[in-house]
Amino acid sequence: MGNGDVSTDVSPQDSGHNQPVQTPLDLPLDFEAFYLGHQEFFHDFAEIHLGHRRTAEQVVHQVFLEILTGWDELLQQGDLEQQTLAVLHRGVTRRLEADGRPPAFTINGPIAHNLQAVRSQLELNSSAGGLYEAILELPTRQFTVIVLRHLLGYPTKRIARYMGLDPRTVDYHGRKGKERLRIRLNLPAQSGKPKKEAGQ
Repeated sequence: MGNGDVSTDVSPQDSGHNQPVQTPLDLPLDFEAFYLGHQEFFHDFAEIHLGHRRTAEQVVHQVFLEILTGWDELLQQGDLEQQTLAVLHRGVTRRLEADGRPPAFTINGPIAHNLQAVRSQLELNSSAGGLYEAILELPTRQFTVIVLRHLLGYPTKRIARYMGLDPRTVDYHGRKGKERLRIRLNLPAQSGKPKKEAGQ
């Protein structure tokens, strides 16, 4: 995170104004540790929705500034992972709404390929057109698990750590998300017992 970031790509020396370089912010150590442990995930999550790394970096920078502003309050609430995920989700959603476009995973080729794999796993036989919209309509936790597991390829344990949930709860939200997608897309129920998500 560029603590001394300026609003342009030109350094003070290049601009010819001999302005002093900004002093880096004095960040709380626990916030710095949080940033270092989560910035890769935040950037991946934003990029898969926004479609461009530079746009994702801009949004994530604002998200971390928002988290920093409420850092003490977030620490007191006790569910830091879930609260910060909500800030990230809001930041990405705001940018998409401002741009007036749907998430990039509905239009990008590699991500469409990943959705194809999700469709295979769900044993979908109909057009994928409705799948994208159905994923977007999932409740937040189900949406997050489906995206993290099937689009970003994160294992259950990592999803659980990030969301602050037990791995069994992550599997539960994954199953509920799949079931909701099945109903939304009018697909037949799977015969027999559903397979466990173990090992993911």
